[in-house]
Amino acid sequence: MNLETIEMKAFVPARDLAESIAFYEALGFGVSMESDDLAYIHHGKTAFLLSQFYLREHAENFVMHLLVANADDWHRNVEASGVVGRFSVRVSPPDDRPWGLRDFTLIDPTGVLWRIGHVIPDR
Repeated sequence: MNLETIEMKAFVPARDLAESIAFYEALGFGVSMESDDLAYIHHGKTAFLLSQFYLREHAENFVMHLLVANADDWHRNVEASGVVGRFSVRVSPPDDRPWGLRDFTLIDPTGVLWRIGHVIPDR
């Protein structure tokens, strides 16, 4: 019996698929596949499926966590990308959390909350 797993991905909701794709591309994510209602979004070894599905209560309670090498660099990337003004999204400043991560939040155009952070060394 082989129970090896290959990959796990979330289906992230998108109110407007084209707008959400443009948002993630502006942040440096790639798009490997795109159809009328689905897109495969990736960055490095991480990926998720962006789905043309919108239910406000679902989208505004959906959270993704991205563990990165340096949250401050990612925050600078978000600021430099212009997504805050272009897509009217919200971003918080990076902060050290009591659970051992330094992270910040970013809310995408659909209302999905992203926590982007790194492990604080020597904790």
